[in-house]
Amino acid sequence: MTIKWVKSDPLVMNGEPFCYGTRLSVRNLLEMRAHGLSPSEMLGQHPELRLVGIAEAFRFATQHPERYAAFLDPDGALRGPGFTPAQITSLPEHLRRVAGMTSPAATVEETPAA
Repeated sequence: MTIKWVKSDPLVMNGEPFCYGTRLSVRNLLEMRAHGLSPSEMLGQHPELRLVGIAEAFRFATQHPERYAAFLDPDGALRGPGFTPAQITSLPEHLRRVAGMTSPAATVEETPAA
């Protein structure tokens, strides 16, 4: 069975797209991100969320820039902290390539040799 992580139903939340298994809309997640919450912090505050669900919500937002323009930078990246490189590797391949999934400053730092 394949889960559709972002759903839209006119009878649920007035048709606002929301994350499967939650009462959180895509807009809610984008607002959290824009206010500085990382996906890890979102999971901590909302245990019903799943990492892949957050990623699918971010992907949905980038695919609908007219609806979520307030949360997008001019280059199309989402505002606010994104996934860490370690979290990105745990996501399905189709989500790893979505622009703006990682934080702009998210780079893997080299550890100095001892």
